[in-house]
Amino acid sequence: MKELMKKIGYEFKNEALLENALSHSSYANEKHTKSNERLEFLGDSVLSLVTAEYLFGHYLHIPEGELTKLRASLVCEQALYSFALNLGLGEHLLLGKGEKMTGGDKRPSILADAFEAVIAAVYLDGGYEAAKKHILNFIVPEIEQKRSVKFEDYKTLLQEIIQQNPDEMVEYRVTDESGPDHNKTFTVEVTLNHNVIGVGIGKSKKDAEQKAASEALKLMGK
Repeated sequence: MKELMKKIGYEFKNEALLENALSHSSYANEKHTKSNERLEFLGDSVLSLVTAEYLFGHYLHIPEGELTKLRASLVCEQALYSFALNLGLGEHLLLGKGEKMTGGDKRPSILADAFEAVIAAVYLDGGYEAAKKHILNFIVPEIEQKRSVKFEDYKTLLQEIIQQNPDEMVEYRVTDESGPDHNKTFTVEVTLNHNVIGVGIGKSKKDAEQKAASEALKLMGK
């Protein structure tokens, strides 16, 4: 707990809150204690508020629709999973025997939920400002990175264009996967009514899909 508190940058007055935040339901069922699910529920709301407040106050020139997309990219499971990895949260999780044996400490959904639960624990122990400081340590660098690469959700833009014609259908499929598990490269095709309109290559399926969608938009002159 002391090691994790150093990583978080916050010292709990009530360490039981942090322990509860790390308690997966599989562990709680075995030990007949409380899981982190209620804390996760609260943490999700605190995270959303802090993120929205920060974007509203710092990006005055960005319209509501773009703010919504940017916030969604910051509070989605993938983002929270990466934050949890940066915190080394997996090695501190309290899991049931079965969950531990099947790699629960590396599962994105479990780590993302635990990250939200830790936010709630900080909020309950130290108040809104403490939780806000903790959250901003993660989302501010992420925002700056996204803005530096001119954040665009090409998949959403492509979908919005295609939806103007209800008969059109867009699909993504992985056509190639190469490299070792820790450094894979994915190739993805995007098709419109089964015709290839874009190809993307990336270090994740999501990245490759975005690049394929970007190529499709170029083909359409967008």
